[in-house]
Amino acid sequence: MSTPTVSFEFFPPQNLEASFRLWETVQTLAPLDPSFVSVTYGAGGTTRDLTRDAVATLHKSSGLNVAAHLTCVNATKEETLAIAADFAKAGVKEIVALRGDAPKGEAKFTPCKDGFENSVELIEALSATGDFKIRVGAYPDRHPEAPSARADIDWLKAKIDAGASEAITQFFFEADTFLRFRDDCVRAGIDALIIPGILPIENWKGTRNFAKRCGTKVPTWLEDAFEKAERDGRSDLLATAICTELCSDLMAEGVDALHFYTLNRPELTRDVCHALGVVPRVELQNVA
Repeated sequence: MSTPTVSFEFFPPQNLEASFRLWETVQTLAPLDPSFVSVTYGAGGTTRDLTRDAVATLHKSSGLNVAAHLTCVNATKEETLAIAADFAKAGVKEIVALRGDAPKGEAKFTPCKDGFENSVELIEALSATGDFKIRVGAYPDRHPEAPSARADIDWLKAKIDAGASEAITQFFFEADTFLRFRDDCVRAGIDALIIPGILPIENWKGTRNFAKRCGTKVPTWLEDAFEKAERDGRSDLLATAICTELCSDLMAEGVDALHFYTLNRPELTRDVCHALGVVPRVELQNVA
């Protein structure tokens, strides 16, 4: 197996301590030469300005290829495209275009007055500018709002047809989940690159709760493994082993790009990348 290309997701800091953590995360993972890094929006668009600032700062100071998240939540079309124009002006040429989650306290997403109705409308508008490479979300496990797994695939095809060139999946726990989804996408006529989203398990309880909220299936064997590991104080070792095995299984089936949700905690992601043969550039230079 060849060494995969990797990319990383960060979230924008909301205070000084979080700013230091983000910078430490970047410093830890940048030597792994990611193909891109992305910066998220908070739920309901709550970190829109923070995201814009973090993207601009990272792009200017880190030398990394930075992709900005952009959603349809709580903004008119004009406001959303103005944010995109600011990204382009700052030299940011890649966007992860998403509908976005409902604001806190609301049961479901409701389009803003004069806003984009959905992610397809947003992608069409961004594509028309000609300024960006556009990535979108994909769901190997059924999205909580989707009537069926097939509906998720049809919606992904609509997003690709609207102008997106790649997709990043929601996280999952078993390689077969992604591989079945990839095969179904091919059968549906989707030929865009689909990058598996990988979530290293820093905290099992938090990860399990998050998985249930976003529709990711939690296998019984994983529940049992972490219950035993937590009793024995081996959760970190188990998390590293499970994540590495998941990535290795994907690579064995031809996956050559992995996107890690770092939660701004880089150590586990770094350790998994090292186990997969993703070597820091400085070490490669020393070998040469």
